[in-house]
Amino acid sequence: MIERVRARELGIEIGSMETGRLNAITDVEGVGVGHSTLISGDNVRTGVTAIVPHQENPYEEKMTATVDLFNAFGKATGLPQIMFEGVIETPILLTETLNTWRVADSVLDYFMERHEVSPRSLNVVVGETNGGYLTDNIGRHVGRDHVFEAIDAARSKGGQGAVPEGNVGGGTPMTGYGFKGGIGTASRVHPNFTVGVLVQLNCGSKEDLMIDGVPVGRLIELPVPPESAPGNSIMMIVATDLDVNSRQLWKVAKRTALGLARTGSYGGNSSGDFTIAFSTGLRSVEEIVEATSDEKRPKPVDNFLNPVYKATVEATEEAIVNALFKAETMKGREGNTRYALPLDQVKSIFDGCGRPLQIQ
Repeated sequence: MIERVRARELGIEIGSMETGRLNAITDVEGVGVGHSTLISGDNVRTGVTAIVPHQENPYEEKMTATVDLFNAFGKATGLPQIMFEGVIETPILLTETLNTWRVADSVLDYFMERHEVSPRSLNVVVGETNGGYLTDNIGRHVGRDHVFEAIDAARSKGGQGAVPEGNVGGGTPMTGYGFKGGIGTASRVHPNFTVGVLVQLNCGSKEDLMIDGVPVGRLIELPVPPESAPGNSIMMIVATDLDVNSRQLWKVAKRTALGLARTGSYGGNSSGDFTIAFSTGLRSVEEIVEATSDEKRPKPVDNFLNPVYKATVEATEEAIVNALFKAETMKGREGNTRYALPLDQVKSIFDGCGRPLQIQ
């Protein structure tokens, strides 16, 4: 049996652009990711994930940001202010659905204690997906200590390195395309910018799953067939160092839906498909604008964004696949089980369709 590896370690190279050194959202300088995972008894499988745009106080050093709502069935907090003001002033927290408000409340405590500020207004940003098949979500087990742990980890040196994926943090109880889902990440680099994506995958049906254009979902056999609609929702976080404005960043954020679609999702009615994107602003747009300009043929002002769009689509698709590849079989609430995507079957399917994979 093949161990849990990322897509490229199995020989699947999605897209044509180069990946960052870590192939993770943390390839964008300053960005950090931290998890707090809570597994207790037979019925608690939950957690929280924090993404920080930089290592300082984001309330005092806000980042350009945007939101795109592909299908807004969800309980996220703080998104309208980002849409209207074009900036983000807290870390992004991802958790399990009914923990949303407990997490948001704990972020305010974090700012008062860790950053030593008492803002009379703080736009806390929390996203969620529903892992109730595997965890007791009514119990709302994620609390202050877990939030502090996740943000502290994201603000540490280790939080800027390789990102744990699969059954961790907010992704702990999640389902992806009928298999065990969770956290996944990927990145793309270009001479003029870096784009990183992190997802919390909890959507899709088994028969729809596509991996790099191959319809693996309908061909894989599981010990027990998953329910027809086993998961709903996905949170997609995009980070870039290109100093674009919020309007331009919104156009980039919209491209995550294309990466999601490449993996087989059609955006079901009860699927909350949210994208939050931010820019660290460390790379000027001047070089990429100049590189894509043509004096003989005037182009639309945002034409320089085309490679950024491509990077976002590719990184989103690969982040979703990485979430599936790294997630492990989990048994949870009331004995419910989500089986990991069987990588040996994935390899056999690719081999059988003339695309043999070489495990790295």
